[in-house]
Amino acid sequence: MKQGSAIPMWVFPLVAGIGALVLVFAILMALDARPQPAQGEVISSGRADIGGPFTLVDHTGTTVTEADFAGRPMLIYFGFTYCPDICPFSLQVMAAALEALPEDRRNEFQPVLITVDPERDTPEQLAQYIESPAFPPNLVGLTGTPEQIAAAAAEYRVIYRRALEPGAPEDTYTMDHTSLIYLMDRQGEFHSVYAHGTPPAQLAEGLQDFLEESPR
Repeated sequence: MKQGSAIPMWVFPLVAGIGALVLVFAILMALDARPQPAQGEVISSGRADIGGPFTLVDHTGTTVTEADFAGRPMLIYFGFTYCPDICPFSLQVMAAALEALPEDRRNEFQPVLITVDPERDTPEQLAQYIESPAFPPNLVGLTGTPEQIAAAAAEYRVIYRRALEPGAPEDTYTMDHTSLIYLMDRQGEFHSVYAHGTPPAQLAEGLQDFLEESPR
């Protein structure tokens, strides 16, 4: 897809799906040994070179790093608040999967949305967005400078770019981006990644398995 070309709405799920496949391939290349994906949708390994240090700003305006989440497994999604469908769908899947867990266990996870659109996604914008009742109730929104976002995206091998229809106002752009949910363990290390379209029940099963493998 070329920058500035007209982008029909039906293209965005396709872009996310292709992007997810590209990133899944990159993750496979980063593993020390080839994993056994579940139904082709989940890749798991404790040895993947995925994730790392970051310095960002949360939806309250507080500067945070990966150390602020130490001790809690994280569910991380890269998206943006102006996303018409892919991002809210993925966050709803995350919420439904967590809701399927016993209450005392679901609260162990920290859901995180890292924007790929820092120009528009200010802390104030994120604070309003994450309040949606369809999203996980303890969702944290993270933003930062374009450089900080690029550094965080690189750690997770996330691909994103701006897209704008010809003749449209500059502030109406959207973002092409990969759509994956990362599960990071209590030490901030990569555990598994779930591709776009993973059913909530399958994600919930993966989270339950993680809890059984990684007791508090």
